[in-house]
Amino acid sequence: MRLRQGTGLLLVAIRRSCLIGACLVLGWTAQAAEPTRPDSPYRRGEAYADVPATCETVNYWIDHPMDFDGRVTMTVSGKLTAVEWDGVLAYLVMCEQPSVQVMCVTYSKENRNIGDTVLFGGGYKRVGERQIMLDPCLASKE
Repeated sequence: MRLRQGTGLLLVAIRRSCLIGACLVLGWTAQAAEPTRPDSPYRRGEAYADVPATCETVNYWIDHPMDFDGRVTMTVSGKLTAVEWDGVLAYLVMCEQPSVQVMCVTYSKENRNIGDTVLFGGGYKRVGERQIMLDPCLASKE
């Protein structure tokens, strides 16, 4: 059976569309994957984790980030160890050295002080061997 001229091009286009569609579906499936541990402080996108990391557990989680090629939010709970304001941004830090330190970059100190217990949720980025930056970040008193 012989195909009419132009039909072959249509089949090539359909095959390409199917291949692209399959790649999109596979890519979406891979991106939709949630962390395998239910106690993970990471979530994809803007969502808060059900179980936040603490100054004790963040030492484990810094070496076990969520494998996702997109925005990952980390949720952390603890006491503030530093509060700085540069006139534009606030830099809130929790966890004492030698533990991993977590910095939340946000827009206001909102009367937060050293020693306050807060919940951070923000875009995860490891910025050093023992430092995590959450930017942008939301911080709320607990």
